[in-house]
Amino acid sequence: MADSTHAVLSGTRRSGPMSGSGRAPRGRAGGLLAAVAAAFTLAQLLLVRPGMGLGWDETVYVSQVSPHAPAAFFSAPRARGVSLLVAPVASWSSSTPLLRVYLALLSGLALYLALRVWRGLFPARVLALAGALFASLWVTLFYGPQAMPNYWVAVGALVSAGCFLRAREDPRDRAALWGLVAGAALMAWMRPMDAVWAALPLAALALPKRRWKPLAALVAGLVAGTAEWVVEAYVSYGGLLRRLSDGSAIQGGLGWHLAVTDQVRSLGGRALCRPCTGALPNPVVTLWWYALPLLALLGLAVAFRAWRTVPTLVALACAATTAFPYLFMIGYAAPRFLLPAYALFAIPVADGLVHLVTAPHGAWRPVALSLVALGLTGHLAIQYAVLAHTVGRTTADHRAWERTAVALHRLGVRPPCLLTGEDAVPIAFYAGCGSAATEGHNANSTRAVIQHTAQRMPVAALTTAGGAPPAYARTWPSHPLGGLRLYIAPSAHKGTHA
Repeated sequence: MADSTHAVLSGTRRSGPMSGSGRAPRGRAGGLLAAVAAAFTLAQLLLVRPGMGLGWDETVYVSQVSPHAPAAFFSAPRARGVSLLVAPVASWSSSTPLLRVYLALLSGLALYLALRVWRGLFPARVLALAGALFASLWVTLFYGPQAMPNYWVAVGALVSAGCFLRAREDPRDRAALWGLVAGAALMAWMRPMDAVWAALPLAALALPKRRWKPLAALVAGLVAGTAEWVVEAYVSYGGLLRRLSDGSAIQGGLGWHLAVTDQVRSLGGRALCRPCTGALPNPVVTLWWYALPLLALLGLAVAFRAWRTVPTLVALACAATTAFPYLFMIGYAAPRFLLPAYALFAIPVADGLVHLVTAPHGAWRPVALSLVALGLTGHLAIQYAVLAHTVGRTTADHRAWERTAVALHRLGVRPPCLLTGEDAVPIAFYAGCGSAATEGHNANSTRAVIQHTAQRMPVAALTTAGGAPPAYARTWPSHPLGGLRLYIAPSAHKGTHA
């Protein structure tokens, strides 16, 4: 890996009229990008492990298309993109390892295609390093093979920005126009509001110059991607404004919230920081985060000299707008929220790093190369340490859910069945049951409905070990299990074989 890093960092600048963009032969450029994508896929399979199990949000998305369990409640902010993405596997197989392998392969292919869009706008070695920087972040590796939307918003943002730049220079480039439609649709398909934030700089750049074709392609992609979400808002959520309002409430009320420190806290491996309290991670873990804007500014300075200012500014502007709501408008944090920003920042950052090792002459060049290589090596070591810790903790949590599902089966709670209470959504999926809640963000039922359901199928209420059960479950037989207590409706015990 050290040899490939050296090759990427120390590539020779080509001369000629296109030296500003540093174009390499297409075969060599494609090979570099393919190698990065292949390494990303392999790293996911080796480091994240396909047997990690599904997380809370993943069970919601997968349950929409899986025959393994009834569909979980689909709250207002969610979009159907992830469910459709996993449908080719999840619709016929309940194998989580198979789903992980499928998503790892698909995410590697998507990274390759997204980087290819930028060929000719930046040198091949810059794009390869940008892909490697983004792909080696623990949060990218962790979420690449997961049934979650944020990585795919990042890919869509890369494709949209790159294709927009191509279409802006040549409105007759049909491939760029269709790529812009696809990238915008992918973003909106996954997270409609994220897509709007990412598209703002592109629209702002197109309007003054009257670049109607790129603007039309961008709008067409956004409309195509959000159409189902908007229609569903009127069918199931009381209208578009009501869905937006409910989504804001679920996210704690969108408004001015300074969440920068919350995001820093999440960098230590916290999948969701809500409420985001506790000590900050070791400064060594967060050093890269503070260096990111400085290196991006260096990349911008390099771009001025290399005649690629507009592509760099577009990447930085889209990164800034996608990050803005998660840094300043939401009262909690999750590291995956900033994946689109990291993907876009990676290009100017890589441009700045390549400049650091290629600009010096004579004896200074090996020194610069050694310092950058040393810094990247330390960065990789820290990222993989955080990843290993996060994967280990997450796997343990998921296995606890699986053990609870096995215990429920042993106690007579087998499909068709219903769970409510603590961690009911993921545990219900593992057990093949439906889930219900009478309050909170996932409220989809009432006490009367749950009591009626308990008369015709197995029902269980889950609480923490010291928690109180719902009023309707207080007389149900209870069973301790780890940090939980399971209250099983009496009807369930009729089918118990334990």
